[in-house]
Amino acid sequence: MEEFDYYMFIDYSENLLGYNILEYSKIKELLPKISKIKHYKDIKQKREYIRSIRKIFEKNKVLDYFLKAKIREIMQTPEIFSDIAEFLRCNSNCLVFISVDNKQYSNFERFVKVIDGASTKIVKESELKKDSKEYKISLVLDNWLNLERLKHEK
Repeated sequence: MEEFDYYMFIDYSENLLGYNILEYSKIKELLPKISKIKHYKDIKQKREYIRSIRKIFEKNKVLDYFLKAKIREIMQTPEIFSDIAEFLRCNSNCLVFISVDNKQYSNFERFVKVIDGASTKIVKESELKKDSKEYKISLVLDNWLNLERLKHEK
Protein backbone atom coordinates (compact mmCIF):
# COMPACT_ATOMS: atom_id res chain seq x y z
CA MET A 1 0.00 0.00 0.00
CA GLU A 2 1.27 3.44 -0.93
CA GLU A 3 2.22 5.74 1.94
CA PHE A 4 1.40 9.41 1.71
CA ASP A 5 2.98 12.41 3.39
CA TYR A 6 -0.42 13.82 4.40
CA TYR A 7 -3.91 12.45 4.83
CA MET A 8 -6.83 14.82 4.35
CA PHE A 9 -10.47 14.08 5.12
CA ILE A 10 -13.39 16.24 3.99
CA ASP A 11 -16.94 15.54 5.12
CA TYR A 12 -20.39 17.10 5.37
CA SER A 13 -23.02 16.72 8.05
CA GLU A 14 -26.29 18.50 7.42
CA ASN A 15 -25.36 22.21 7.54
CA LEU A 16 -21.67 21.72 8.39
CA LEU A 17 -18.55 21.11 6.33
CA GLY A 18 -15.28 20.06 7.88
CA TYR A 19 -11.80 18.92 7.05
CA ASN A 20 -8.74 17.68 8.86
CA ILE A 21 -5.18 17.04 7.75
CA LEU A 22 -2.88 14.52 9.39
CA GLU A 23 0.83 14.02 8.85
CA TYR A 24 1.90 10.45 8.18
CA SER A 25 4.21 10.51 11.22
CA LYS A 26 1.25 11.05 13.59
CA ILE A 27 -0.83 8.07 12.45
CA LYS A 28 0.75 5.48 14.77
CA GLU A 29 0.25 7.76 17.77
CA LEU A 30 -3.36 8.57 16.90
CA LEU A 31 -4.79 5.15 15.99
CA PRO A 32 -4.72 3.64 19.53
CA LYS A 33 -6.47 6.74 20.89
CA ILE A 34 -9.37 6.45 18.43
CA SER A 35 -9.87 2.68 18.52
CA LYS A 36 -13.31 2.98 20.16
CA ILE A 37 -14.68 5.42 17.61
CA LYS A 38 -17.43 4.05 15.37
CA HIS A 39 -19.48 5.44 12.52
CA TYR A 40 -22.22 7.58 14.08
CA LYS A 41 -25.01 6.30 11.83
CA ASP A 42 -24.32 2.70 12.98
CA ILE A 43 -24.82 3.52 16.67
CA LYS A 44 -28.11 2.69 18.35
CA GLN A 45 -27.58 4.47 21.69
CA LYS A 46 -26.61 7.80 20.15
CA ARG A 47 -26.89 9.99 23.25
CA GLU A 48 -24.60 7.76 25.34
CA TYR A 49 -22.22 7.35 22.42
CA ILE A 50 -21.92 11.11 21.93
CA ARG A 51 -21.11 11.58 25.61
CA SER A 52 -18.47 8.87 25.36
CA ILE A 53 -16.94 10.32 22.19
CA ARG A 54 -16.81 13.81 23.69
CA LYS A 55 -14.81 12.37 26.61
CA ILE A 56 -12.47 10.49 24.25
CA PHE A 57 -11.83 13.66 22.24
CA GLU A 58 -11.11 15.69 25.38
CA LYS A 59 -9.11 13.10 27.32
CA ASN A 60 -6.93 12.01 24.39
CA LYS A 61 -6.71 15.48 22.82
CA VAL A 62 -7.59 13.86 19.50
CA LEU A 63 -7.78 17.08 17.49
CA ASP A 64 -4.27 18.08 18.58
CA TYR A 65 -2.82 15.31 16.39
CA PHE A 66 -4.04 17.02 13.24
CA LEU A 67 -1.92 19.54 11.42
CA LYS A 68 -5.06 21.45 10.43
CA ALA A 69 -8.70 20.90 11.30
CA LYS A 70 -11.72 23.11 10.78
CA ILE A 71 -15.51 22.95 10.74
CA ARG A 72 -17.65 25.68 9.22
CA GLU A 73 -21.24 26.13 8.11
CA ILE A 74 -21.96 25.21 4.50
CA MET A 75 -22.28 28.90 3.63
CA GLN A 76 -18.56 29.24 4.44
CA THR A 77 -17.49 26.56 1.95
CA PRO A 78 -15.18 28.97 0.07
CA GLU A 79 -13.12 29.45 3.26
CA ILE A 80 -12.62 25.69 3.59
CA PHE A 81 -11.78 25.27 -0.09
CA SER A 82 -9.30 28.16 -0.01
CA ASP A 83 -7.59 26.55 3.02
CA ILE A 84 -7.34 23.27 1.13
CA ALA A 85 -6.08 24.97 -2.04
CA GLU A 86 -3.40 26.82 -0.08
CA PHE A 87 -2.30 23.63 1.68
CA LEU A 88 -2.05 21.72 -1.62
CA ARG A 89 -0.17 24.58 -3.28
CA CYS A 90 2.31 24.85 -0.39
CA ASN A 91 2.84 21.08 -0.31
CA SER A 92 2.92 20.42 -4.04
CA ASN A 93 6.03 18.25 -3.68
CA CYS A 94 4.27 15.91 -1.20
CA LEU A 95 1.98 12.95 -1.75
CA VAL A 96 -1.48 13.72 -0.39
CA PHE A 97 -4.33 11.28 0.20
CA ILE A 98 -7.77 12.90 0.22
CA SER A 99 -11.03 11.27 1.24
CA VAL A 100 -14.08 13.32 0.33
CA ASP A 101 -17.81 12.90 0.88
CA ASN A 102 -19.44 10.95 -1.99
CA LYS A 103 -21.85 13.75 -2.90
CA GLN A 104 -19.03 16.24 -3.44
CA TYR A 105 -16.50 13.87 -5.01
CA SER A 106 -16.76 14.93 -8.66
CA ASN A 107 -16.75 18.66 -7.89
CA PHE A 108 -13.84 18.30 -5.51
CA GLU A 109 -11.88 16.15 -7.94
CA ARG A 110 -12.12 18.88 -10.58
CA PHE A 111 -11.14 21.49 -7.99
CA VAL A 112 -7.98 19.58 -6.98
CA LYS A 113 -6.93 18.90 -10.58
CA VAL A 114 -6.94 22.65 -11.22
CA ILE A 115 -4.53 23.10 -8.31
CA ASP A 116 -2.35 19.98 -8.46
CA GLY A 117 -3.68 16.61 -9.45
CA ALA A 118 -0.34 14.88 -9.96
CA SER A 119 0.67 14.25 -6.35
CA THR A 120 -2.84 13.86 -4.94
CA LYS A 121 -5.00 10.76 -4.66
CA ILE A 122 -8.70 11.44 -4.13
CA VAL A 123 -11.11 8.72 -3.03
CA LYS A 124 -14.78 8.66 -2.17
CA GLU A 125 -15.53 8.19 1.49
CA SER A 126 -17.55 5.06 0.68
CA GLU A 127 -14.48 3.49 -1.00
CA LEU A 128 -12.44 3.47 2.20
CA LYS A 129 -11.94 -0.10 3.37
CA LYS A 130 -13.58 -0.71 6.71
CA ASP A 131 -11.00 -1.08 9.51
CA SER A 132 -8.24 0.48 7.40
CA LYS A 133 -6.25 3.28 8.98
CA GLU A 134 -7.83 5.73 6.53
CA TYR A 135 -11.33 4.62 7.49
CA LYS A 136 -10.58 4.88 11.22
CA ILE A 137 -9.13 8.36 10.83
CA SER A 138 -12.12 9.47 8.73
CA LEU A 139 -14.35 8.54 11.67
CA VAL A 140 -12.69 11.29 13.73
CA LEU A 141 -14.07 13.94 11.38
CA ASP A 142 -17.45 12.19 11.13
CA ASN A 143 -17.83 12.18 14.90
CA TRP A 144 -16.44 15.69 15.34
CA LEU A 145 -19.02 17.00 12.84
CA ASN A 146 -21.78 15.27 14.80
CA LEU A 147 -20.52 16.69 18.10
CA GLU A 148 -20.54 20.20 16.60
CA ARG A 149 -23.93 19.72 14.94
CA LEU A 150 -25.51 18.56 18.20
CA LYS A 151 -23.88 21.40 20.13
CA HIS A 152 -25.49 23.94 17.76
CA GLU A 153 -28.90 22.24 18.04
CA LYS A 154 -29.05 22.80 21.78
